[in-house]
Amino acid sequence: MTRPLINLHDVTVTYARHPAIHHLSGMFRDGSMTAITGPNGAGKSTLLKAIMGELPLAGGTIDRSGLSARDFGYLPQAVDIDRQFPISIADTVMLGAWSRSGAYRSISRDIVVKAEQALQTVGLDGFGGRSIGSLSAGQFQRVLFARLLLQDAKIIVLDEPFTAIDARTTRDLLDIVCRWHDEGRTIITVLHDFDQVRAHFPETLLLAREAIGWGPTDVAMSARNLLRARAMAEGWDPDSEVCVKGAAVA
Repeated sequence: MTRPLINLHDVTVTYARHPAIHHLSGMFRDGSMTAITGPNGAGKSTLLKAIMGELPLAGGTIDRSGLSARDFGYLPQAVDIDRQFPISIADTVMLGAWSRSGAYRSISRDIVVKAEQALQTVGLDGFGGRSIGSLSAGQFQRVLFARLLLQDAKIIVLDEPFTAIDARTTRDLLDIVCRWHDEGRTIITVLHDFDQVRAHFPETLLLAREAIGWGPTDVAMSARNLLRARAMAEGWDPDSEVCVKGAAVA
């Protein structure tokens, strides 16, 4: 069995002291491919931001096994990215090499070649000179995946990477995600599409502010667990008090 890579112990995250994630414990193993899914407002994106260190914890700990920020390749939701910034597609992709090249070093020919190869891999050969503002949603997502290819990170963290893009782009990018997994990288992805989760992700965390199920996808996404997650979502109170420890995972 592969070693634990990211360990969560009794993790709680709040917004303005209102609960977003309750007392979550579990682990992502090295080389695993895990989908995080659940109802709207379940804390899925919040959990990713906590894992990345972008949100403080109200309680508990996250042990990242000594990993540094450069070991993570993180793709936030598309709505969090400004596409109006005047930058070319090639330069956007080459930002993936920033951790290796540094902020003030010149871009080497090797990085330029790797950026061109990454654009070919995502189906955008010859697009390098165009502005990111000229792209469709699907094309822009391909660019962001090309940037991740150049980053060459050990852990890939994706927040709803297939939302509002066409079916062909989704298939192509899913192929890249599966290839990363085959290479031994650890994949953590927030998804809403249960069919995608069942078809491609061996492990699943079904989240409804607390863990409803976490493990093999067919177990975590059992009919019983899905019903429980839905029932919990229907009972959420946006003005609830500071969180208290919830029930144990079913």
